Amino acid sequence: MATRNTLPQIEAPLPARLRPGLELLRWYFAPEYLHLERADARRPTLFVGNHSLYGVLDVLLFADGLYRERGIVLRSLADRNHFKVPLWRSFVAQTGAVHGTRANCAALMRRGEHILVFPGGAREVFKHRGEAYQLIWKERFGFVQLAIEHGYTITPYATAGAEEAFDVLLDSTQYMDTPLGRYLKRSGIADRHLRGGEEFPPLVRGLGLTVLPRPEKLYYLVGRPLDMKRYRGQEDDPAVLRRARNRVHRSLTQLIADVRAHRAGAGGQGGLRGMLNRL
Repeated sequence: MATRNTLPQIEAPLPARLRPGLELLRWYFAPEYLHLERADARRPTLFVGNHSLYGVLDVLLFADGLYRERGIVLRSLADRNHFKVPLWRSFVAQTGAVHGTRANCAALMRRGEHILVFPGGAREVFKHRGEAYQLIWKERFGFVQLAIEHGYTITPYATAGAEEAFDVLLDSTQYMDTPLGRYLKRSGIADRHLRGGEEFPPLVRGLGLTVLPRPEKLYYLVGRPLDMKRYRGQEDDPAVLRRARNRVHRSLTQLIADVRAHRAGAGGQGGLRGMLNRL
């Protein structure tokens, strides 16, 4: 398990390491950032967001915006499966992400780093049909417990547009009813590697008949930091943890509604972008 001494440091910020790719992503998705001033480089915080379907590119652009406009270097807590795939795990590490364990999160907090977590994890990435913009947190409380213990604020932020970049054609529930899915369950592969089938990637359609994401304009709305001081010394009380988590959940749910309303009224889908998104 990673420790304070072994957790990798970032040698250069994200934009410096991935500049060409980020420039392409900015051109393709035309991100718009709302209230980034609520993030303070001098006060480390735990960012908590809504994970979009196949949410990777939108996360990179959020980290890019924070660095370019606020000087914040973001460390993401990533799902274990990212580090099981050769080449891909190297790319994920280059973004500054670490395996999302409690030990790694605590080590980053001891260093005073800005951290990003998605409590919905892989289940929220591999959404079912009709689950766009839903928070699927289950019974996860570790992120609020660590924030309380280490005196961190929690800053919720919401993303809109990424969910519209794909259509779900076949989700994990439907997969599990196919001959392949039944084999995976029978053989135990689903339980050992796919959390019972929940982490089976959905079949999606993006631009035209391809799996490339549509060039939907992305919107990011940063909320006000939520101070966890009122819960100090109570990080082992389940009732306190539930209250704190529900507070974050309510704030993020409202931010999602607000940024979706902003997107609906922005009218930024005209011209070539609008034509491509209708394919």
